[in-house]
Amino acid sequence: MNFIHMFSSSIIMILLISLLILVHEAGHFAAARLVGIRVDKFGFGLPIGPTLFSKKIGDTEILIHAFLLGGYVSFPDDEEDCDLPKDSPMRYSNKTVGQRSIVISAGVICNIILAYILIFFTGLIWKHLPDNKFTVKFEKFAPSAVESILQSGLKKGDIIYSINGTKVDYPIAINKFFTLSKEFDGFANQNIIDSKLVELKKLNPALSDTQPIKSGTTIKLPDFEDEKSVNLTFDNIIGLEKYNSNETELSGFQKDLRNKINYQKTYTLENDALLIDIAAAISDTKKPVSIVVLRNNEQIELKPAYPDKEGKMGIEQSYSEKYTDTSDLKKLIPATYHYVNYNIGFMVYTLGKLFTGKIPVSEMNGIIAITKIGTEIIAYKGIFQGLLLTAMISLNLALINILPIPALDGGHLFFLIIEKVTGKPVSKDFVEKVSNFFFYLLIALMILIVYNDIHAWVIGKI
Repeated sequence: MNFIHMFSSSIIMILLISLLILVHEAGHFAAARLVGIRVDKFGFGLPIGPTLFSKKIGDTEILIHAFLLGGYVSFPDDEEDCDLPKDSPMRYSNKTVGQRSIVISAGVICNIILAYILIFFTGLIWKHLPDNKFTVKFEKFAPSAVESILQSGLKKGDIIYSINGTKVDYPIAINKFFTLSKEFDGFANQNIIDSKLVELKKLNPALSDTQPIKSGTTIKLPDFEDEKSVNLTFDNIIGLEKYNSNETELSGFQKDLRNKINYQKTYTLENDALLIDIAAAISDTKKPVSIVVLRNNEQIELKPAYPDKEGKMGIEQSYSEKYTDTSDLKKLIPATYHYVNYNIGFMVYTLGKLFTGKIPVSEMNGIIAITKIGTEIIAYKGIFQGLLLTAMISLNLALINILPIPALDGGHLFFLIIEKVTGKPVSKDFVEKVSNFFFYLLIALMILIVYNDIHAWVIGKI
């Protein structure tokens, strides 16, 4: 992919993101004018740093700021030296709660409408829409393929249907299962450790289970057994929640002992060790991976396979995204609705994980990551995938903005609801102080997210 193509893709992605901000603020602007509120300023970007462009059109000053991550509209109420009388019907504060709610929510509504339009237009021209699922097909064995996968019964063209009972809808699932099932992963089930300790005592009755066993002592070892298979949830697979096996981590000494024992029947100690160390060492073995494939539309369960110590099987696979046909309006309209509905549900679910601490702030990414990923999607997958990503960003922008957080649209709507319930507006001074606090908090969060983006870019995560 040449530089010019990547550069042009970057410009397209930046323009698409800019479109979302313009549409959002245009929604506030249009709604304000519709209910008779004067708009003094229409700003593209945030008033941080220099202003690149300024022009007065009618009553409204149009501004473009150097800090492009945002936008705003300014009403007469926002200016202390405004020339409008305090009781002017053109002031925002003199409108009804219903009218002000329309103005505040208009940006979010416009972003949702834009998302529908982008998805509908993409489906109309492209003739299909993604199903948010993939088909993963086995192609061939790599030279490094482990013996167990070679003997499993896997054949070229097999579709990987499930692993350890979990349906495979995403290519990343395969690598996660293999990596977490690697041999000698440094963890062992405590019940197995306890069981092996009992077996060691029976095989070596003369040895103490509380005092160190001297180096040079030969230990009889029980049979080694497989550990439990890895079970991953949807959240584990897509990265919304870190996998936790609830197993006991081996110490450095126990890992070293495990490597030296390496499935032997007996072992002569090279260093003093406790019986519990030996029990832990022989409990960290390998985890079976149970694969079910689709072959000629029939589900076939393969023989268990075992990844190597690096979590690799040595197979090569291809994947293809599943699509819904949208070649006519009868298919296009429900497909558009389903696509929006599914992704909004997923965004709400992800936000819930974020607010409950399941997703750390360090994993949050922002405009830089979005632009880079969007650029690569447009460059490698085409403009239609770029339009769908833009639609998702538009929905995400709407969802974030509607949250009841001061300084966001949802925060203003929350104050309006309080006014409607109590019959009197919330103190302007209180609203300003709380909004300013959250505004600076959001700026700090944006800086942190930009740092996350840059760090992820540097280490090759995005």
